[in-house]
Amino acid sequence: MSKRYVLSEYVDLAMGQAHYDSLRTIPFRPHPSCPGYSPSPDAEDVKRSYRSTLEDWVLVGLKLRHHLPIIGNIDLNKEPAREPVDSL
Repeated sequence: MSKRYVLSEYVDLAMGQAHYDSLRTIPFRPHPSCPGYSPSPDAEDVKRSYRSTLEDWVLVGLKLRHHLPIIGNIDLNKEPAREPVDSL
């Protein structure tokens, strides 16, 4: 039985809604301060790059408390439910 994580599911749903045909036509221009970035016309490379960027965007958005879009039934904007300390 594999575990499912809400952030992974959120990114998977977002990836499923992307239009990759249009992503391949975007002229990628790597930023000079990011030498590790390697643009590619290959669709799988574009998907991997998009996924990595999307994951970073979600994590930064959560950290900075930006409003993130609701994807599927996943709303990352809700405050997490916390157990009272006295219940421990």
